[in-house]
Amino acid sequence: MSDVINVAEIFGENVFNDAVMQERLPKKTYKELKKTIEEGKELQATTADVIAHEMKEWAIEKGATHYTHWFQPLTGATAEKHDAFISPPLPTGKVLMEFSGKELIKGEPDASSFPSGGLRSTFEARGYTAWDCTSPAFVKKNPQGTGAILYIPTAFCSYKGEALDQKTPLLRSMEAIDRQSIRLLRLFGNTTSRKVTPSVGIEQEYFLVDRDKYLKRKDLVFTGRTLFGAMPPKGQELDDHYFGAIRERIGAFMRDVNEELWKMGVSAKTQHNEVAPGQHELAPIYAKCNVAVDHNQLVMETLKQVAYRHNLHCLLHEKPFAGVNGSGKHNNWSLVTDDGINLMDPGKTPHENIQFLLVMVCILRAVDMHAELLRESAADVGNDQRLGAHEAPPAIISVYLGEQLEDVLSQLVSTGEAAHSLKGGKLHTGVKTIPDFAMDATDRNRTSPFAFTGNKFEFRMVGSRDSVASPNVILNTIVAESFADTCDYLEQAEDFEMAVHDLIKKYATEHQRIVFSGNGYSEEWVEEAKRRGLPNIRTMVESIQYLCDEKSVQMFERFHVFSRAELESRAEIKYEAYAKAVNIEARSMIDIASKHIIPAVIRYVTALATSVNQVHQASSLADTSVQDDLLVEASRLLTETKTALQKLVDVMNGVGDRAEGKEQAYYFMEQVVPAMENLRKPVDELEMIVDKNMWPMPSYGDLLFEV
Repeated sequence: MSDVINVAEIFGENVFNDAVMQERLPKKTYKELKKTIEEGKELQATTADVIAHEMKEWAIEKGATHYTHWFQPLTGATAEKHDAFISPPLPTGKVLMEFSGKELIKGEPDASSFPSGGLRSTFEARGYTAWDCTSPAFVKKNPQGTGAILYIPTAFCSYKGEALDQKTPLLRSMEAIDRQSIRLLRLFGNTTSRKVTPSVGIEQEYFLVDRDKYLKRKDLVFTGRTLFGAMPPKGQELDDHYFGAIRERIGAFMRDVNEELWKMGVSAKTQHNEVAPGQHELAPIYAKCNVAVDHNQLVMETLKQVAYRHNLHCLLHEKPFAGVNGSGKHNNWSLVTDDGINLMDPGKTPHENIQFLLVMVCILRAVDMHAELLRESAADVGNDQRLGAHEAPPAIISVYLGEQLEDVLSQLVSTGEAAHSLKGGKLHTGVKTIPDFAMDATDRNRTSPFAFTGNKFEFRMVGSRDSVASPNVILNTIVAESFADTCDYLEQAEDFEMAVHDLIKKYATEHQRIVFSGNGYSEEWVEEAKRRGLPNIRTMVESIQYLCDEKSVQMFERFHVFSRAELESRAEIKYEAYAKAVNIEARSMIDIASKHIIPAVIRYVTALATSVNQVHQASSLADTSVQDDLLVEASRLLTETKTALQKLVDVMNGVGDRAEGKEQAYYFMEQVVPAMENLRKPVDELEMIVDKNMWPMPSYGDLLFEV
């Protein structure tokens, strides 16, 4: 890496973006491709051949020898298979570097070995990847400069056309929200906007630990989180890590991450220390929804790869350490027209902005009607340990509007009219050398899972390692439904203005229960939410069923986002994913406790007992009460550990009696997880007693503070 980074010069240098296409493609080809991107026009084979040739030539100039169709199967990660730009050898023994339009548009990876939830059998191997031309191709270079690969973002579907990935339903949902948003805009007299696109900005939280210490923690290696671990004397209680000075080693890591992301066109903008020690955040500038999803996958991959080069390890698990904040990602979502209109911009007088008020109450309606689906979209094994733990949004979906919009909503409900909007005042610091400045009309609420933050909604429940495709599919589709129902009504109205007025009041009144501006962490809110009839879905397993209830199926099929079979397959995959993740965690606990912790404690107890005997032999009058107490306490906890370990083994032996899928997932949640917690408790207490030199793994203090 160079010492000085010229961001403007390097940004997007490895991206086959619009500027590169304009420069390299014939004008006619460029115009045809733009029509495909902007209007969904079918791409002709001859046009695809020209694009493929120029893309290959550009990639080779960047050092690429291979290309890959880069896709996002239902594993939570990305997938890629590399093919070289070579044709069959000529009679001379030479090869040509070739890449056809057919190879650009379509790939054929094996579909049988990816999760399909029954859509594909093992013997049904054919699957297709299809070029997503709305997300730019890019070259990813080896950091040592020894090679590069052309990455082509694609969708992944089965031979019968079912979606086997995260991107296909995302693109479908984007088309749905586009169609219904345009309908809504036309009702308000907008005849110029041609397209509405969800705009998304994703804040990514993560932990960094020293790699050498990481490798000594088999729980981190196997599961991504610590299954055992006592809190160090200092945690996050002083709030001194949040926005604190970035340590030199971490700063060097962040610098290299930024440089790699900028070259691939990811607009990484914000970096800072997060609340927990060892925790950090990276946030890019907003991008079109599917591009933002692709970029977030690149962010996660780059964080892990660059960490390795710095002898660090990046932990993306939602709760890698008990007792300190876990990690999530905030999904900032808005709707923007192709001519720059943000449908969620309230303007200076939101009470007079009828179009905005209608959009706002439509979103309230969507979230209230489908709160269970939105909760499910953030469901993850790791998120079960994070959500509602006084550090992240609660598991109860609610909407925070802020004082200004909540006041407008209150006026609409009580009188049917909104006559005024609260104004922001001046902030007076009391320091003469610091100028006064205008305050926003509303504060923020960091405990809200779905908060309005000026001109967008911030969905804060998503887990740190999860794809953000799922929550955006849900958001796009439920709001598309709300817009569609609204348009169906208004298009038939004789008096449009009166109909809009009545509908805004109706939605505001019927769905005001979803609005909450208080402390989402409080027990009082749990009781209040119950009184309001809001669902409190505490675990991933409990949330999965809502994918396939009749209300969800009808909505998704109405907008051609998912078929019933695709929803059922996803539910099956998620039940299996939960069971497999907890199975690995439980087996890891058994392995670590049996082979490492119990032997270490036995060595400590034996050494302590030997020491006591030696002291007594030297002097029968010596006071060994402290050693005796430690010996008794350690022996008690050792017995408790062995009992809890055996209980976990017994519970795990019962897994095979349960049918795979939903039944097995519930068994893991109800039986295995509590048994794991019971094993952890005495082990963590033992860590506070046993000589550190005898403890078989680095402590929380070693991991969180020695980076």
